[in-house]
Amino acid sequence: MIHTIATQLCDYIAKSPTPFHATKTLLEMFTANSFKHLDEGDDWSIESNKAYVITRNDSSIIAFRTGSDYEQGFQMLGAHTDSPCLRIKPNPEIKKHGYTQLGVEVYGGVLLHPWLDRELSIAGRVSGVANDGSLFHELIDFERPIAIIPNLAIHLDRKANTSSVINPQNHLPIIIGQGEDIDFKQLLLEQLAKQGHTEASQVLEFELSCYDIQAPSLVGLKQEFVCASRIDNLLSTYIGARALLDTESDQASLFISTDHEEVGSSSTSGAQGTFLKSVLQRLTDSPASMTQLITRSTMVSCDNAHGLHPNYADKHDQNHGPILNAGPVIKINNNQRYASNSISSAKFKQICGKLDIPVQTFVTRSDMSCGSTIGPITATELGIETLDIGAPQWAMHSIRETAGTLDCEYLYRALCGVLSKI
Repeated sequence: MIHTIATQLCDYIAKSPTPFHATKTLLEMFTANSFKHLDEGDDWSIESNKAYVITRNDSSIIAFRTGSDYEQGFQMLGAHTDSPCLRIKPNPEIKKHGYTQLGVEVYGGVLLHPWLDRELSIAGRVSGVANDGSLFHELIDFERPIAIIPNLAIHLDRKANTSSVINPQNHLPIIIGQGEDIDFKQLLLEQLAKQGHTEASQVLEFELSCYDIQAPSLVGLKQEFVCASRIDNLLSTYIGARALLDTESDQASLFISTDHEEVGSSSTSGAQGTFLKSVLQRLTDSPASMTQLITRSTMVSCDNAHGLHPNYADKHDQNHGPILNAGPVIKINNNQRYASNSISSAKFKQICGKLDIPVQTFVTRSDMSCGSTIGPITATELGIETLDIGAPQWAMHSIRETAGTLDCEYLYRALCGVLSKI
């Protein structure tokens, strides 16, 4: 089971270079398991003991089982589909010194240095005009290394190991080829044709991301670690989805993974948008029943936690340094950067105790600032009891991150327990 969950996670991450692809893969998983695909623009007829899935903007997803009586409340899991990365600018082409480069914009809190000297590909969503004059919107993925951001040799920057600074505007444009006759939009049309979209005749707009082409892998003498891009937060997304797929009970349960968490969640498809609220409203017939439903529900916001790094142990509070492969982490912050409280934490600990799953706690050092998650946003927008947890990981927001193989199993079992309301 340990390697099964971790290996399947690796497969999912490899198929999901962007939030669009991550959501598409999840949608295929749910519909293949008899979840009915709903459209927000259609009328819905929701029945007991049925399963449904909805997407928004191709990059956020909600799936739920109604159970025997969903008005008695949902057990909810939340995650996010996006990860820090480099996004291609709208007019990206830079031609100089015989090279063609593409300008990029930093998305989220990227750890920049690891992006240098990596073999990069490009994926995302492309919109344009088809041969018949209609608009098309298609996902694209070059699936091969087509770009690189070379480092500057240490001979030309003798302070590279002590004080090197990356300027995002000047130092991050990616090199895609030698020669100044390269037309990027034409490259997109050619790639679309390779993917079978031969009707595309003109590219109008795109939302494209760079990603590391290196495949995810299990690392360590005993394969103790999972190493991959986008572990934050595709690990939580995949394992949360799997928990919903694999847990069937009379308890109503819901999984949501939204886009744009890494930039504040303020969008139509972000956690601060209306997606979850509008779905729940459509399952109730009045403001009072909506409030009652939320009061009877709980949300477990699942986003990775900072694992203690043995080379930088002093960056953690001495009593709150999560260890990889030592169990899921309850994330606590009294300034409400995390939504956990004593009640939601106690309920989770009780579930894990019944399943013999170890639990850890993370509190940031008192002299350091704390990140946040979709947990406080969801709690604020809905007024729902919320818990913030996550698997511990290293190198958060790097192009290559590391989590624990055993933690994948622990988290999966814990989330199945949450949805079963054991």
